Amino acid sequence: MDTAVEPRREHKGTAGRAGQLHDVAGPRRKQEGMKEEEMGRLGREAGISKALVYNYFPNLADLLRALLAREVGALHERQSAAIAQARGFEDLVRRTTRLYIEHIQSRGPLLNKLWAEPAVARLLADDQVTGRERAMRFMARQVAKEYGLPQAVALPAVDMQMALTEAAAQHLARAQGDIDFATEICVTLLLGGLEALARQYGQPRESGAPARQARASARRRAETPAA
Repeated sequence: MDTAVEPRREHKGTAGRAGQLHDVAGPRRKQEGMKEEEMGRLGREAGISKALVYNYFPNLADLLRALLAREVGALHERQSAAIAQARGFEDLVRRTTRLYIEHIQSRGPLLNKLWAEPAVARLLADDQVTGRERAMRFMARQVAKEYGLPQAVALPAVDMQMALTEAAAQHLARAQGDIDFATEICVTLLLGGLEALARQYGQPRESGAPARQARASARRRAETPAA
């Protein structure tokens, strides 16, 4: 049973009221879409007058752009937290992979509708590209450090592996499978690919090679036939 509680408007600032509108607009956009003329009804459901709705967001495109920016920002905050909590490289890969797969499964339908709106996506496209480049370079540095790979190998490897993670997330969203199982398959492919690259392109370190690189070197020696 749904019970509506009248919001305490006197304590709501601009951010709070905008958040109310986002909370109502998100599920509606995900389920059925929304038209310009529905802005007034959106305000009623959020407990905000029609005049205030248009004060915060002059048109539907502005509201949807703000909604998309909030979704993207929330993902970035969760990713930053996962990175801070990671204990080592493998844990970093596992945490960030599971987070992204879970995010696409739960928020994918809404994100797809928002990105499909040209007027909405156009203003955020550059930020999205910049954010992806930043994330790719961060992970490439971690990969280079962990596996002794040159940046010329680490960067394209991470670029391709980000596409693999996206494919895993989209597969799960279609198949409605188990998040843990999908994460395990994806992480196994990611780490296995990096270990293979380390065997082929890894550079010797001047001091203290990481444990994973040492294990890869041991496997290479074990696989080399005795003379």
